[in-house]
Amino acid sequence: MDLSTINPVLLIASLMVAATPIMLAAIGELVVEKAGVLNLGVEGMMIIGAICGFAIAVETGSPLLGFIAAAAAGAILSLLFAFLTQILLANQVASGLALTMFGLGLSALIGQSYAGIKPPPTPKIDIPLLSDIPVLGSILFGHDLMVYFAILLIAIVWAVLKYTRLGLILRAVGENHDAAHALGYKVVRIRILAIMFGGACAGLGGAYLSLIRVPQWTEGMTAGAGWIALAIVVFASWKPWRVMLGAYLFGGVTVLQFNLQAAGVNIPVQYLSMSPYLITILVLVIMSSSKARSAMNAPAALGRIFHATH
Repeated sequence: MDLSTINPVLLIASLMVAATPIMLAAIGELVVEKAGVLNLGVEGMMIIGAICGFAIAVETGSPLLGFIAAAAAGAILSLLFAFLTQILLANQVASGLALTMFGLGLSALIGQSYAGIKPPPTPKIDIPLLSDIPVLGSILFGHDLMVYFAILLIAIVWAVLKYTRLGLILRAVGENHDAAHALGYKVVRIRILAIMFGGACAGLGGAYLSLIRVPQWTEGMTAGAGWIALAIVVFASWKPWRVMLGAYLFGGVTVLQFNLQAAGVNIPVQYLSMSPYLITILVLVIMSSSKARSAMNAPAALGRIFHATH
């Protein structure tokens, strides 16, 4: 065992990359839940985004077109969930689970001919002067565009929810859709648009996995990332900046366990691989210990969804 082989600067830079797909999916789901909808199909939308983004990037040679296609694919798949839950008034929990299973199966079908193919590389942004700063330059200013886009998206969602009329309407729909409807707001339309935004974000997160994080297509490659994104929304108490914190926490644990394996730590590999998910469960248990605080932060409509499933 040689822990000196672990480079702290590289570790922190890597955790930003590892956190990005989860951050994208989680901030999209946060908007969906702020509108009073629970979509458990994040995993399915991520995996569809992963294969569609990968396929388009390979066929066109453009990672940018791949990301656009992934966002579109995630949004289109989310429309199926929106139709079931907002038009047909199907159970949201069952519909979300079905969406995940559908996405996993459809992605496996589409991806059969893409196994073993390398996608076109996504260039990293080299910011003059800033990237030359010792330590901080290597950590903050040598990433691909999507790392910065994810952070910018967090800031935009926070500002919209906190300071704009659109954010106020979205939160009103999530808190009391009857009152929002009485005020003349199109509740179903608003929720469908929120669901599509969440689907697009999940698709982007999936494409980040297949085009940058692990640049290849492998069936089931999301490996529970969508479920972690759902958990992070709860961990974040439905607050955007806490979503980033939760994503970096999970990304840090993920990268650390890979580094510990490489350093030859005398712990079975299976335990190290389980650690990110165990940490997530532990954090959720700690957060759930204060039920009053969690209930106060959660959109009121979500409580009615869970009550309806019992």
